[in-house]
Amino acid sequence: MHVLLAEDDDGVAGALTEVLYEHGHLPTRVRRGEPAPPRHRQADLLLLDLGLPDLDGLEVLRKVRAVSGLPVVVLTARGDERSVVRGLRLGADDYLVKPVRLAELLARIDAVTRRAAPPTPPAARTVRAGDVEVDLDARRVTVGGAEVRLTTKEFAVLAALAGRAGTAVSRQQLMDEVWGDAYLAVSRSLDVHLTQLRAKLGRPDVLTTIRGFGYRFGG
Repeated sequence: MHVLLAEDDDGVAGALTEVLYEHGHLPTRVRRGEPAPPRHRQADLLLLDLGLPDLDGLEVLRKVRAVSGLPVVVLTARGDERSVVRGLRLGADDYLVKPVRLAELLARIDAVTRRAAPPTPPAARTVRAGDVEVDLDARRVTVGGAEVRLTTKEFAVLAALAGRAGTAVSRQQLMDEVWGDAYLAVSRSLDVHLTQLRAKLGRPDVLTTIRGFGYRFGG
């Protein structure tokens, strides 16, 4: 897997590059934020620091998200809740705060890229609820006939629910399916992605919250 690493700290970049190589990935490092968006087509994943010298990492994320659904894992020293929420709302698939254990980082990368891969086609290939249509094979969502652009993680959450339309899906089950092992998942990531998903769909009745349990698509 080609990993685009945006990191200005040489020590951190060296350690990350080494461990990525050791685990079969092909890292390409950039020291500044500006080169990252134009190079997204050559990468399978972007590992993004927020404290870049020329351009705030959140702005890099916004630019990437404007043109691509490339999986993005934020790796930064900014651990305050505001930064985490902003990063997730701008479309980060995962958000890790330095220092991070390398084994956990690799597990998060694997989980993000695994969930970004085309899923095994379910029995119901196209699911509808009102005027919301989810094509699980084409990874395409329309509302009232107009296509809605979702991030990789937003679609993964929606697909996990739409694939079980009319059935209650627990928070634990969603985190297991979308983020991999539940103990690695950040619960508020699910909340942020669901909030963004509801806003983009503009149909509050399509995604129902089942208090104390989880969520249901349609029905």
